[in-house]
Amino acid sequence: MAITKEKKKDIVSSLKKVAEGSKSLVFVTFKGLPVKDASELRRTLKKENVAYSVTKKTLLKKVFSESDIKGDMPDLPGELALAYLSVEASSSDGDIIAPAKGIYDFQKKLEGKVSIMGGVFDGEYKSKEEMLSIASIPSLHVLRGMFVNIINSPVQRFAIALGQIASK
Repeated sequence: MAITKEKKKDIVSSLKKVAEGSKSLVFVTFKGLPVKDASELRRTLKKENVAYSVTKKTLLKKVFSESDIKGDMPDLPGELALAYLSVEASSSDGDIIAPAKGIYDFQKKLEGKVSIMGGVFDGEYKSKEEMLSIASIPSLHVLRGMFVNIINSPVQRFAIALGQIASK
């Protein structure tokens, strides 16, 4: 069924908000994705303040061609969905790799049904390979834990050495 002009205007305005307001978004292709899996994907992404919406490529290309994003838009074959950091999370301290990481985790889980086609990261178009490398970065919480462990390790070893010296 065709979309009315009013509905298209609503879609275009919401896509403009996403293009202007989100620091990170991922172009996702899906094929043969059951409703159950799509609902699980949406719930999981929502926990990370990531919105997921299916959109028409023609409307998306129109909006993104008018935006000030640097680079060239990647090819978008097949069905198209967007996973993006919600506008509220973008303005606060949201994890900007969350959209790519969330889709990447489902890509591994649902082999072949969901995959990353590219995206926008920090105002630039990124290819599929670049978005996959961004998705493989550990989450912000894990990175902070790794940093604390690195700082703690020399202090801990020094304390162990002092304990060994004191026991002698």
